[in-house]
Amino acid sequence: MTTLILGYLGLGLILALSGIGSAFGTTIAANAAEGALKKNKEKGSQYMILSALPATQGLYGFVAFLMLMNKFQVAENGILLFGIGLCAGVVFLLSAIRQGQTAANGIASIGSGNDVMTNTMIYCALPEFYAILALVAALMIK
Repeated sequence: MTTLILGYLGLGLILALSGIGSAFGTTIAANAAEGALKKNKEKGSQYMILSALPATQGLYGFVAFLMLMNKFQVAENGILLFGIGLCAGVVFLLSAIRQGQTAANGIASIGSGNDVMTNTMIYCALPEFYAILALVAALMIK
């Protein structure tokens, strides 16, 4: 019974933590975009693209949740699923928040008239890389 509870808790953690991280990350970037729109409305599409980047971690968490549900028997692998969910979920959470902060700084700079969209996309790819690694690692465990 305990392993069943841990298994479902792990699946819940990977889904919830990734969603929470994406919600925080996109909000952080969107707040910067709102401020930047007051300075430079013409760059609104760039602000929107950068604001949406942290949403991918929520998608990774959802994919991991679905794949792990189909891959493992929850009752038999509860401790494993709890470990995967906790570890990958924390990576998704933190990488989304930090990616949102990175995007927010880029948005503020673009709003001030600097041409840093490409650089900001590259900087935003760095925390994204670790979320992708966490997803791959979670799905490779047998």
